[in-house]
Amino acid sequence: MNILILGSGGREHAFAWKMAQSPLCDTLFVAPGNAGTTQVAVNLPIDYNDFDGVAGAIRAHAIDLLIVGPEEPLVKGIVDYLRQQPDLADLRIVGPDAQGAQLEGSKDFSKAFMHRYGIPTATSRTFTPDTLTEGLAYLETHTLPIVLKADGLAAGKGVVIAETLTEAQSTLHDMLAGGKFGDAGRKVVIEQFLRGIELSVFVLSDGTNYKILPEAKDYKRIGEGDTGPNTGGMGAVSPVVFANESFLRKVDEKVVKPTLAGLQQEGIRYQGFIFVGLMKVNGEPFVIEYNARMGDPETEVVLPRIQTDLVELMVATADGELDKITLQISGQTAVTTVVVSGGYPDAYEKGKAITELERLDDVTAFHAGTLAQNGHILTNGGRVLALTAQANSLENAVRKSQEAARMVQFDGKRYRKDIGLDLIRYAD
Repeated sequence: MNILILGSGGREHAFAWKMAQSPLCDTLFVAPGNAGTTQVAVNLPIDYNDFDGVAGAIRAHAIDLLIVGPEEPLVKGIVDYLRQQPDLADLRIVGPDAQGAQLEGSKDFSKAFMHRYGIPTATSRTFTPDTLTEGLAYLETHTLPIVLKADGLAAGKGVVIAETLTEAQSTLHDMLAGGKFGDAGRKVVIEQFLRGIELSVFVLSDGTNYKILPEAKDYKRIGEGDTGPNTGGMGAVSPVVFANESFLRKVDEKVVKPTLAGLQQEGIRYQGFIFVGLMKVNGEPFVIEYNARMGDPETEVVLPRIQTDLVELMVATADGELDKITLQISGQTAVTTVVVSGGYPDAYEKGKAITELERLDDVTAFHAGTLAQNGHILTNGGRVLALTAQANSLENAVRKSQEAARMVQFDGKRYRKDIGLDLIRYAD
């Protein structure tokens, strides 16, 4: 079958890399893709938010299966748009409609949803520009630290953990009155800070049935020891040593099942991925957030561990037949180290030549922000490469991934040297 993946990051390269291995895949397209996806697929120069352009490509290339990678087109309603096209009625789509994507598109919606269905989460309140004064007063009564979240999409950077009242109040003012995060910050969710250890669990739903994919832990901050500003993600590890079988059963019973039951009760036929950001607090799971797609860079450690044919899995998701699939997972550990441009997550330069990729051995280089030009591969984003290694131990996977990060070269290169080290030291 002909398959189209929407997106241009490391997540989409990982999907393309995995799906290209399937005998069910005839021709694979990625829109717009990057220098890495050209190695396994045909890139189409189409913006994934150009719904007309996407629909035209689906028609022109006789696409049978569409995978929507990023959150933005999902929240903007690309699935709804395509479902309204009479000639695309047979198109299989993996990704929720706009109503389902509100789990990620609105922090206020998702918190209210969790409260409605008894899903464990931090206590919270939502404020708008009209209730800014009330919000500033609310902060004075709240324990510290405190979490402030922009309601809408902010590219993974709309969360501030304020350590002082002054920081919390200035952040709330900047979001609601100063336009920080733009439209995404028109509402702000203020919530309790949970002390624990963080991980992500990924659920694949066909609207009725579901599969829980391998869990992962990512590293959001730019600096070693989880210091500095948040990024889109500096690395990831799967499996997660502290997510034992007992804990994951609690996640299934207390989070996954009530989430899917709630979606069905609200009439949402959710066919796609649900990324559940969790905090393990005294052995119990609490939901920090939902995302309506796979994470990045978590995808780069989750998909390599899935041994089941990914195309077969995606078709079953779109057809409502996940119950007929046996999900097989590798027992190996996967670690990815993300190599970023100098200056990221603030201003950074593009167009730097990347070298030494051909020297990588037993490591998969998933391209994130890259561009192929005149026979060279250039940097084209803040996060440039996700270098994934698999091994029979966490220590060996960390070593291989870090060696690859040292080997790859471009001007201004930066990466975290402590990815996975906290899990090596961890004792449950």
